[in-house]
Amino acid sequence: MRIPRILLAAGASGSGKTLITCGLLQALVNRNLTVASFKCGPDYIDPMFHSRVIGAKSANLDTFFTSPEVTRYLLSENAANCEIAVMEGVMGYYDGVAGTTTQASAYDLASVTDTPVILIVNSKGMSVSLAAYIKGFAEYRKDSHIKGVILNQMSPMLYPRMKELLEKETGLSVLGYVPKVEDCVIESRHLGLVLPDEIPQLRERLQKLAKILEDTLEIDEILKLAADASEVQAAEPQISFHLDKTVRIGVAEDEAFCFYYKDNFRLLEKMGAELVSFSPMHDAHLPNDLQGLILGGGYPELNARELEANASMREDVRRALNDGMPCLAECGGFMYLHDEMEAMDGNSYHMAGGISGRAYRTQRLNRFGYVTLTQKKEVLRMNDMGGIPAHEFHYFDSENCGDDFDAKKPASHRKWNCIHGTDTMMAGFPHLYFYGNPKVPEAFLRKCSQYGRQDAR
Repeated sequence: MRIPRILLAAGASGSGKTLITCGLLQALVNRNLTVASFKCGPDYIDPMFHSRVIGAKSANLDTFFTSPEVTRYLLSENAANCEIAVMEGVMGYYDGVAGTTTQASAYDLASVTDTPVILIVNSKGMSVSLAAYIKGFAEYRKDSHIKGVILNQMSPMLYPRMKELLEKETGLSVLGYVPKVEDCVIESRHLGLVLPDEIPQLRERLQKLAKILEDTLEIDEILKLAADASEVQAAEPQISFHLDKTVRIGVAEDEAFCFYYKDNFRLLEKMGAELVSFSPMHDAHLPNDLQGLILGGGYPELNARELEANASMREDVRRALNDGMPCLAECGGFMYLHDEMEAMDGNSYHMAGGISGRAYRTQRLNRFGYVTLTQKKEVLRMNDMGGIPAHEFHYFDSENCGDDFDAKKPASHRKWNCIHGTDTMMAGFPHLYFYGNPKVPEAFLRKCSQYGRQDAR
């Protein structure tokens, strides 16, 4: 499959990747191109900004979660019928698992998908030294895939001279610059960027940025670079499990619960699930005729007062769990299941009460990064799911994290207990990517199907 594509990377976090990616996406959409967008790694929030620009859901590509073959398939699946795919890198270009490898780095994704890379360089405070910086990144690996450069925070007056010098010194194409654009900045909070709906006049900001980039980036040359990308060779992974009869799964989706991978939903639907959205904040009751619940991550700590006030929904969730309805809960959804949760305002609020104890705020990231999960007992009526790739990123902890799985850090001896795993529940802080281990959604849907048959009786 031929997919014109580029990957926008940088030497470090904070170099302007998300801002420039969103501005370029908007400029491409303004040219009436059909665009697919991707985020390298497990981040949930950056794809929300991509989606706001392109008017369609953005996807993640993560080479820790999925094999090279599955990664290429997900690229092909999500970019089908699009004229260009734009990937946004993660952290520094070569920064990968354990801080000592390139696994799951933006470089790893570029290698797996054979994608041309444009290096975004924060040029503030540098001139000739940019040549050494850029050359170092381009030559650190022989197959770096770096084909071009964008200079961020570059003076318009200095740019023509720097373009000439850098192209001569590095042999790479300098594909434009971005001046300082303070009124287009995207704010951040403890889990990363704020959500798109929280930014006043976001649409106007993005349009202003796109107009600037039309003038300062060589977009026609970027499109040519994308068009030169090789064909993507990938076969659809064989998913052997499929339900005989559809099951209705309630998915919590609102301001408090919004961290979901698009491909998780797609895989559940391929396996026979009907997904029904509901809001623990705004809906008085769960949807009718559910056979399972999914409570994803998000920002319950910012919406705790509203979640507590919705007592009828909390009671519905508690009653469903007590009745044996299967449930998957991750991070924020796991916190919502507790008896109580401390919010960002320092107060504690009553939650659903499906898990005893209290979730509470800490002053730092807890157990941050990739892990591989291994179950220690039968969970969801499955004895051996095998290794489950997962990711943790939270400033909260729990008095009752669960101890039915081991979580082991890659390239490290560090591990810990986590997750409440029962006959009907898998709930804890780790986030899962179902294509990384399809046995998890299979076990969950089997239980949902059994619950539905019991409910019918």
